[in-house]
Amino acid sequence: MKYKSLAISDPADLIFGAAPHPVDTRSGMRIGGGTVYPELNFTLPPIQIEESTIDAVYRNYEQIISGALRRAAELEVPGVVIEFETLPPMTEFPQWGQRIVEILLEGIRDEEARSGLKSVLRVTPNDNREFERPPLMRSGRYFDAMLELFHTSAASGAELLSIESVGGKELHDDALLNGDLPTSIFSLCILGARDMKFLWTRLDAIAKEHGVLSAGDTACGFGNTAMVLAEQRMIPRVFAAVVRAVTAVRSLVAYECGAVGPGKDCGYENPILKAITGFPMAMEGKTSACAHLSPMGNLAAACCDTWSNESVQNIKLLGGMAPTCYMEQLAYDCRLMNQASLEGPESALALQRWLVNSDAHLDPQAFVLTPYSSIEIAKAIVASDSHYHAGIAAARTAIDLMDKANRGGLLRIASNESHWLEHLRDTLDEMPDSEDEFISQQLAIADHSKFLPSEYGL
Repeated sequence: MKYKSLAISDPADLIFGAAPHPVDTRSGMRIGGGTVYPELNFTLPPIQIEESTIDAVYRNYEQIISGALRRAAELEVPGVVIEFETLPPMTEFPQWGQRIVEILLEGIRDEEARSGLKSVLRVTPNDNREFERPPLMRSGRYFDAMLELFHTSAASGAELLSIESVGGKELHDDALLNGDLPTSIFSLCILGARDMKFLWTRLDAIAKEHGVLSAGDTACGFGNTAMVLAEQRMIPRVFAAVVRAVTAVRSLVAYECGAVGPGKDCGYENPILKAITGFPMAMEGKTSACAHLSPMGNLAAACCDTWSNESVQNIKLLGGMAPTCYMEQLAYDCRLMNQASLEGPESALALQRWLVNSDAHLDPQAFVLTPYSSIEIAKAIVASDSHYHAGIAAARTAIDLMDKANRGGLLRIASNESHWLEHLRDTLDEMPDSEDEFISQQLAIADHSKFLPSEYGL
């Protein structure tokens, strides 16, 4: 555990547009330096990605980048983050992903020459390692192709490197469906943390080699999967909220290995990470409804440094192509936050309060990510001596926060879920103090047909 104290300890300072350690881009954007920037995320319409269709794929990205940046310039946004999340074939065949990186960088340069618009490209290769069964996390063709795309993207000028890594997910999906908190902590804080250290040591080295930034990871495949299952009433919302708190322990490892932000947008755990690290964070909320529903559409913006939309397909809407329309929505949201900041601390704090209070009391998943709750969970994490103990501490803190708020009438928890708080607390009480003992217990009950302990150094 690298971090032993908080960079932000006052909830009022965990606010949009301001980070103790801002990030500077080559175009002159200072992310976390007082301005919230839109971060546009997009994907293809339904299309097979193969040799016979790859030219049509390229044309889609040419259309996306030209239309979205033209609208951003028309709206006079102060700067834009463009995120390219690859689809699996684009990482499996890195030459395809690299050509799209070049198309997007060409579009960024063209609009800068035309209007002076500042932009920066984040590249997020898809983590294809899970396509091996059981997954090979440290070698193999999927791993090699992924690193190749990171190298070529950074060399071409993509300044922000991110990934939605999947280490530990092969056991975590069942843990969610079974309401199994110990296996969730094993997946996130033992397997996930070890994989993150292995992976992010290499990604940070690639970033430094090419003079770019290792921006951060996300536990999307863990916390957002829990959120979606909770929205579908398949698992309790309080359990999903506890899992969300624990995901911060896993995602923190990227920053322990050198990442500097802005953290990846679909990491709803980012408020906790911002409190710990002081690095800027991307967030998404109401504008991500094109990809998934969430119970924290306003609250998610309370401490964002870039405001994103998740992956929107390049389809035609009445107003124009969907990525262009979403660029407009993001731009107007950012205008509002930036205007509040321009009018002074009282105005910014008022908007922060409204964003938080409009969501926090209605769902435990929102409540655990308020500025106050995020800082309390962050305190528990940095006071721990290992990722395992940090996971337990984060889970216990989230349970205590929800329990106290529910009893005080500040949080609405469904009657059929309230008993889960005590159940989860009892579960934590029964977990061993020794990390080695915990690992031995979990290895004894884990399905070894689904994961290879040696791929995690176990």
